[in-house]
Amino acid sequence: MMAGHPEFYRPNVGLMLIAADRRVFVGLRTGKSDAWQMPQGGVDRGETPVEAACRELKEEVGTTKALLLRESAKWIVYDVPEGQRPAHWKSRWHGQAQKWFALAFTGTDTDIAIDAHDREFEAWRWVPARDLPALIVPFKRPVYEAVLKEFADLVD
Repeated sequence: MMAGHPEFYRPNVGLMLIAADRRVFVGLRTGKSDAWQMPQGGVDRGETPVEAACRELKEEVGTTKALLLRESAKWIVYDVPEGQRPAHWKSRWHGQAQKWFALAFTGTDTDIAIDAHDREFEAWRWVPARDLPALIVPFKRPVYEAVLKEFADLVD
């Protein structure tokens, strides 16, 4: 178990990829017409959260052109509604505990390739950070509000 990680929550990372103009990357989840989110993914066995963040950046955004600015001070937890929990969780997890990473994007839009790996997003765009909570599924909104508060100085 990782330091400070809460029991019954799947270890996960989230990425706030910030463009030079302080807008934030969001992707539209494949097959879900209204599910925009920042990149996120599980922490594999033997992997640190920062290693997972680097891997997820490459897998979901298709780039490594970013600089690490900050890691969230604590794990941010959210419950997944019971009917939406993946079957492979087998009642092991109530939701996810996330370490969030703020990253400065150092490339150009042509460096983003959401189809570079297993395609998790069918579209992407840059949005003002203040618009994030309205785009996110309701059960994740408190997470996004906490992330916005923690990284406010980077996106205001």
